Amino acid sequence: MLRRLALACLFSLAATATVAQEFIAVPDLISDEDFYRLVACAAPPGGTCAKPIIRWPDARRQDLRVGIADVAPSFPGYKLDLVDRAVDSAIAEINATGAALRLTRVYEGSVDIPLYLVATPQGARISGTSIAELDGSEMAIARVALRSRGGTILSAAIAISQDIRRREIASVVLEELVQSLGLPTDIDSPAYTRSIFSEADNTTVWLRGQDAAALRRHYPSR
Repeated sequence: MLRRLALACLFSLAATATVAQEFIAVPDLISDEDFYRLVACAAPPGGTCAKPIIRWPDARRQDLRVGIADVAPSFPGYKLDLVDRAVDSAIAEINATGAALRLTRVYEGSVDIPLYLVATPQGARISGTSIAELDGSEMAIARVALRSRGGTILSAAIAISQDIRRREIASVVLEELVQSLGLPTDIDSPAYTRSIFSEADNTTVWLRGQDAAALRRHYPSR
């Protein structure tokens, strides 16, 4: 993902916000093990984790509810339509990987992973979501906020800027949803431009190869 995307994570019991490393550069293809550790805990190949490994708890991961929680009046209607379709496509991609979790699209009631389509332009401060980890943070194309305790994700939320370009929407929505599952780090490499975790590309709209394998490893079948 081009670094118009940002990541906000809340990992501590003391509720202290931290700015997490957003991507790691590698020169060439890396092993499945190194790839998983890079996207899951920001470990460089052969190195140690810079972030905790976090997952949704067993009791929630088989019915993670995803929905558009709020749309700013100025958010363009045609972009809303594209986001709406992209959410369904992203859920289908994630559910088809074989990972031991399932996302469900909802339109009312409680939402585990809400999306906020905000008026905030890139570079400005997000407001109006009522999500502490989003409001007040700098807007990029999209921002995902995770709250966790120990290795357990407690909540997640996604904000998408009205400045997003139509050709980026499907890829951005898929990446944000994958990151909200606990795989928050991108990879910067010419060998990974077709990965959903690519720092340099906003066009991938599927989960294949090491991308899908990383999600399966994060949520293995028992």
